[in-house]
This record gives sequence, C-alpha cells and structure tokens, in this order.
Amino acid sequence: MEFTTADMEKVFLFDHLRKGCEAQYAKDPLDSDNLLKWAGSLIELAQFQTVPQAKVMLSDAISKLEDVLTLNPGKHEALWCLGNAYTTQAFLYPDADVAKGHFDKAVEYLQRAVDEDPGNEIYRKALDVAIRGPEMLMELTQSGMMQQALAGGGGGRSASSNASGGKKKKNNDFTYDVCGWIILACGIVAWVGMAKALDPPPPPAR
Repeated sequence: MEFTTADMEKVFLFDHLRKGCEAQYAKDPLDSDNLLKWAGSLIELAQFQTVPQAKVMLSDAISKLEDVLTLNPGKHEALWCLGNAYTTQAFLYPDADVAKGHFDKAVEYLQRAVDEDPGNEIYRKALDVAIRGPEMLMELTQSGMMQQALAGGGGGRSASSNASGGKKKKNNDFTYDVCGWIILACGIVAWVGMAKALDPPPPPAR
C-alpha cells in the first residue's frame, strides 16, 4: 500500500517533531513537556512501521512517558498516552497472556488519567477500549485475522511493504488497517493531546 499525501504529511510532521524534541532533550533532559511530545510523535510514527519496528518505537515512547511521570506524577496527558501505548502494544502480540499484561497496564494508567481529569471523555473512551481489549483481540484471533496480519512480522505502510506483492501485500495492508484502527480507537496523542503543544507557525502572508 502506497502512502497517501495525507500520510506523507503526517509522517513528515511527526518525524520533524521527533527530531526537534531530541535536540531539545540534549539541552534540557528534565523538560517533561518535551518528553511528552517526543513520546507522542513516536506513538504516531509507529503506525507506519513494520510490527517489529512499531514495538521498538512504542517501547521507546513508554520509557519517555515513564520519565515524564517521574518528573510530574500527576500529569494526566502522560498517563493517557502511556495507557494508549500499552493498549496499542497489546494488539501487536498474538499471545493472549502477553497481550493481557499490556492491557492490564493500559487500564491502570488510563484509570489514573480519568481520576486526574474525570470530565475528559477521550480518556474514558480510551479506558473503555483497554478494558474491552482482550475480548476484541480474541475476536480478531478467532477469525484468523490477527495471525494473518502478524505472520512474518509484517507491518504498516513502510516503504518495504510497498515492494511486496500478492498475499504478503494484502497481509501488510491488513496489519496497517488493524493497527491504524486501534490507534484511532484509542484516541492516541497527536491531534488532541499534542496539537496545542505543537504551536504551528502562522500561515505565510499572501
């Protein structure tokens, strides 16, 4: 599956954000807002990677979010992002027991986010997805869709998948659909949690 223009713009934006956060971290490693943006960009970029690469990116994001909570334990945006990262990770593991461990962590962090900001419907919806996650994963597994998608470690809309053909290409496309849907269902980071922090420059004068 080829990148759409919107995909390319999104990847460019979040990769640019990631690099900027990395540079800022070198100057101030205790900037919790910067760490949060960095983790958010990694979670967004993960959906365009192969499954193994996505796991690495999500693990990196989780590490940074844990650093945020060390600096600011009550930061509900970080709790929300961390819960979503674990939910997304869970769907990348075909082993139900391993996945459940990730779902349990997701529920723990998302419940804390809801406790910190009780009126936030996005947090509540993300918590609901995490709670129902094992059931959703079981349905996908029983249908054979997850095994097909994760076979051989294939993944999202990476450049390597574009060269694939036939059944493998279909599997890769499906993996993107599943992982992309999960990320959307979780309401992960980007446009809601991170948009305010991005502070985009004003449009050029006409």
